[in-house]
Amino acid sequence: MCARELHVISNGQSELERFARIASRIHPYVTAFHLREKSSTAKELWLAMLSFKAGGVPLSKVIINDRVDVAWAAGVGGIQLSHHSLDVEVIRRVFPGLRVGRSVHNVQEADEMYKQGADYLVYGHIFPTNSKPGQQPRGTKSLEELVKKVPIPVIAIGGIILENVHQIVATGAAGIAILSGITESDNPLKSAREYRRVLDR
Repeated sequence: MCARELHVISNGQSELERFARIASRIHPYVTAFHLREKSSTAKELWLAMLSFKAGGVPLSKVIINDRVDVAWAAGVGGIQLSHHSLDVEVIRRVFPGLRVGRSVHNVQEADEMYKQGADYLVYGHIFPTNSKPGQQPRGTKSLEELVKKVPIPVIAIGGIILENVHQIVATGAAGIAILSGITESDNPLKSAREYRRVLDR
């Protein structure tokens, strides 16, 4: 089996330069860095790309949410789409060099995105999380059902901590996506190493 994927996602609230500095330290342990910055301009995202590059982070590991123009111009590895984004099949046709991910919320949506040509899916939230107050988590059983349904990698997100990573691994998911568990840690490098260690057990 290929190494399980560890995705680290920006929270849209911290400075992008800080996120880039953290990425420069932890990138050997990380599969992908997502810039999920809904309020950032194209110029701000572009400058963040320069910071990533200056810090020695391979741009092939960088994924930009929604802004395919910046992703293509900067030469990063991929684009992450959601329900309000351009369709997967459009991105696949017009920007064939990008790895295309799509956030999904049920098996039917996952199957459709697979048929459109998505390279991987992000599914959640799996466990309770402060970023989704009052919303019922989808749980590992639904994650496992989705993993069995689609033949492309599924990345689990939401409320994932070191103590429950083994539950994600048991579903057959390809990996996990982490927000504050690494970037808001007192020691991001140590946290990234620990997540990598439990993923690779």
